[in-house]
Amino acid sequence: MIKTTPSVCPYCGTGCGIGLRSDGDKVIGVEPISSHPISKGRLCSKGWSAAFATGHENRVTSPMIREGEGFRKASWDEALTLIHEKFSYHRDHHGPETVGMISCARATNEDNYAIQKFARTVLKTNNIDHCARICHSPSVAGLQQTLGSGAMTNSIADVGKADVIVVFGCDPTESHSIIGSDIMKAKEAGALLMVVDPRRTRLAEIADVHLQLRLGTNVALLNGLVNIILERGWEDKAFVAERVDDLDVMRKAIAEYTPERVEEITGVPVDQQIQFARLYSHARAAFLAYGMGVTQYVSGTNNVMSISNLALICGHVGKQGAGINPLRGQNNVQGACDMGCLPCQYPGYQQANDPAVRDKFAKAWGTTVGQIPGMTSLGMNEAMLDDAFHALMIFGEDPVLTDPDQNQVTKALKKLDCLVVVEMVMTETAQLADVVLPAACFAEKNGTFASCERRVQRVRKAVNPPGECKSDWQTIAMMAEKFGAKGFGWANSEEVFNEIVSVTPIYSHMSYPRLDESRGLQWPCNTHHPDGSPVLHERSFPIGKARLIPVHNLPTAEQPDVEYPYYLTTIRLHFHYGCGSMTRKSPLLERESPKGLLFMNPRDANNQKLFNHAPVGVRSRRGYIETRVVVTDQVPPGLLSIPYHFFDTPSNQLTNDAQDPVTRMPELKACAVRVEPLARDAEPKSIHTLRALHEAELAE
Repeated sequence: MIKTTPSVCPYCGTGCGIGLRSDGDKVIGVEPISSHPISKGRLCSKGWSAAFATGHENRVTSPMIREGEGFRKASWDEALTLIHEKFSYHRDHHGPETVGMISCARATNEDNYAIQKFARTVLKTNNIDHCARICHSPSVAGLQQTLGSGAMTNSIADVGKADVIVVFGCDPTESHSIIGSDIMKAKEAGALLMVVDPRRTRLAEIADVHLQLRLGTNVALLNGLVNIILERGWEDKAFVAERVDDLDVMRKAIAEYTPERVEEITGVPVDQQIQFARLYSHARAAFLAYGMGVTQYVSGTNNVMSISNLALICGHVGKQGAGINPLRGQNNVQGACDMGCLPCQYPGYQQANDPAVRDKFAKAWGTTVGQIPGMTSLGMNEAMLDDAFHALMIFGEDPVLTDPDQNQVTKALKKLDCLVVVEMVMTETAQLADVVLPAACFAEKNGTFASCERRVQRVRKAVNPPGECKSDWQTIAMMAEKFGAKGFGWANSEEVFNEIVSVTPIYSHMSYPRLDESRGLQWPCNTHHPDGSPVLHERSFPIGKARLIPVHNLPTAEQPDVEYPYYLTTIRLHFHYGCGSMTRKSPLLERESPKGLLFMNPRDANNQKLFNHAPVGVRSRRGYIETRVVVTDQVPPGLLSIPYHFFDTPSNQLTNDAQDPVTRMPELKACAVRVEPLARDAEPKSIHTLRALHEAELAE
């Protein structure tokens, strides 16, 4: 019998509503939900193909333990006994700072809450992180400093209420297609569209203004725009006087960023700078959205604070149709942050370095908690390489494919005494594990996701998981029992959520029934905002007055030179998502984008005598891959781009792990490479073939 179960799309952070059509224990299709407040009966290509992500093909369906070069099936008891033995040994003999956990931005809030609780109460460590580290950790850090809250300030619906829309360092038509559609509809209805991006994206092609700045010059451009606005008196004087501090400090610090100097640094003509500044500052309501083209730099936190400076001086915060709106990449990356899956923060962004916060959670959880400051995911990698970190548990993430400098990540993970991976399929990272545990997918469990607009929504079980797969919170509960820990005996996901609500003030007025009634609630949802908060900071900021924090332009960590003459930046493609472990299971999406490609300007292609789809090698100081060229004017001369969805042509063989000093965000958006033409009839080799050839050469 076919049934339809309402749920939430498992891809980007937009949070679209989908109906999962199932027959027995198989999801056979999806349908849009016409009454959903965000998607309104629409789905993108990935959403329409979500059923393929739930398929049983190639699923891990039982615990597995490494044996020699392969794996053997094991019972849950045997696998958990081995995990307990390894992790408790290193926790007790080498200290809790030598063990840690990576949670999952695709898992539910309930899963993520359980994971961080286990880390802090059982392993006694704050070494807990997730993939927000390499997407929007600068948004959290930067906006918390300037506004007091690190999330999207407005709602997706506010796109349609703006008279000016700014898209900065992203292309929502590729990455957040429903939001991209809303932006295009708003432009058709009369809103002005301005795009800031080194690439000529699809939105840039239809924009009223496109500031095509040089890669990595965001701060210089933003300082210059603020300087123009202040010099001409275009700031919102009443808003700044009432709600913003440090205007004089800002005015003095950015005076050197004259339009002429900014043009020299960024390549953006003076007249375009003035046009943008005039339109943005004079708008009734300007909606500014940005992506990883802002955050994935060594200056990521500074980039975010510079965006905040621009919005604040123009009064485009705290009202409908405006705001500072980071577009979160994965379906529950917002929720994983909300749940405290960060080394420095407990659930609800309560600071881990605050003794009062630690005491609160120790009392709520009935046990002691980790006291030592935690490491980020990249910090853990560095400790592994220094033989100072011994056991790691990874839930649903694939850092071998997604973290920068793939060779170093692989080397680090191989040095662990025990690597546990909880996964649906045998990812590149799972293949390095000592123990692999089977995970249920989103269609096989109940729980909640939080979208980029802070909307917490129900995810419902449509089918039973295959084999012995479990929700992550269930896996954690079984593990806690093996460790002899109490406080994990939840009967169902709703009991986990009720515990979340009890310790997380921004969720305090939420419940499963209330989420059902309203198709989600936006936090903060508390005594002051019992029905949620579509717009943040309407009357005040959590820190009192907002802060203008001047920062200065810094070059990228690595720049082109004679040996490596091109900049390379990573991008997303419309038909794929993340590391591709879900979308590449869809024959429809794979048909549209089956291979990784290198995008190159016609002038550069002509200089290297390359034709469209020519086979090439791409080399950086860290690695080498082979692929094919797509000749396009979407990238300017000197800049190349490559998608990061493909395990056979992994961009992170090439990328730089230089980091933002505040958040340790790696500079994934800028590194130096060279392009090496292959024979005209050559077939580009996959990374696995290249590795095998290299190993064979070493053996000789």
